[in-house]
Amino acid sequence: MAFDIAQFHADAVSTPSHEDVTEMRDLLVDTLEDAGLEPEVDNLGNVLATRGHGNADGPHIVLNTHIDTVAPHVPYEREGDIVRGRGACDAKGPLAALLAAFLRVEPEAGTLTLAITTDEETLMTGAAGLEESLAPAADRFIVGEPTDLDVCIAARGQCEGTITIDGESGHAAKVPADRNAVFGLSSVLEALRSYDDDAGPGADDVLGEPKLTATMLEAGEAPNRVPDATTLTFDRRSVPPETSESFQGALQEYLEERVPDALEASVDLIRPDTPFPKAFVTESDDPLVQTLADESGGEVRPFGAATEAGFFATHAPTVVFGPGVLSDDEGGVAHAEREYVRLSDIETAADTLESTLESLGI
Repeated sequence: MAFDIAQFHADAVSTPSHEDVTEMRDLLVDTLEDAGLEPEVDNLGNVLATRGHGNADGPHIVLNTHIDTVAPHVPYEREGDIVRGRGACDAKGPLAALLAAFLRVEPEAGTLTLAITTDEETLMTGAAGLEESLAPAADRFIVGEPTDLDVCIAARGQCEGTITIDGESGHAAKVPADRNAVFGLSSVLEALRSYDDDAGPGADDVLGEPKLTATMLEAGEAPNRVPDATTLTFDRRSVPPETSESFQGALQEYLEERVPDALEASVDLIRPDTPFPKAFVTESDDPLVQTLADESGGEVRPFGAATEAGFFATHAPTVVFGPGVLSDDEGGVAHAEREYVRLSDIETAADTLESTLESLGI
């Protein structure tokens, strides 16, 4: 079967996958079956397909991206080389390029696996599952995201959490200031400002500084009553070796030393039972990085958003690569109403991936 990149991409972008990925997954599975392959859908909903002979002496390279998108759905529209619509660049454009390369390459010495997840934009349980089931057996990963055909070798991790300040509730005329949870915010905010200077992991050579941002506040129900608690929500962008778990513990300890004794502050992660994207850095001199950069002509740099790549990078060299951009001179592109990609960039990405895989001895 001759794989038509433009038609597959049009079908994919036209297929909503912001609430339910079933129809989009069926499109992917049907496309693989039409190519004579036998894809598998695992118990987490990931789509897996493998080509090659499973030769232990040859490389095992995994191509990964996701088929879910953010809401709302934006209809497919094409004007010349420009394709607009939800998922055009994040990440159905990269998917089309990965799929084209996967179907074109005829492995002679190694194994090539296509591993497509279904919840990257939400829980990332699919990628976390692949970390256990697939990553230990793989030699390298290429993760499809909009990088403008640059080779991204690092990304900061991300987690979200809350800091709850517990104090004394009661009439505004009666509760002492040192027991007022709202007044306690000042010590917490000051601690957040100083945390990385005093207790953070420091700057990474590739990713730079971590970032800790207060984003939301919740407290009180009446103007004349002091609430018993105030809750602050934060966003954390981490660099290695920090993890969401290590950050939670370190921040808790830091706050305990700085919040007044009359109050109590507790740090909790949002959705602690689901995985958070991990920070990662791949060495710039790895053959995967060098080969892909030579073939693409793109810059070697960090990726600007959270990605599934961190789940795989602890096991094997991992890069993020694909057509499209997260933002341009006019503002946001991925996740925006104006999301778009150049079809020619999808085709270039497919050609680059094909030549890279062949150069790496698949």
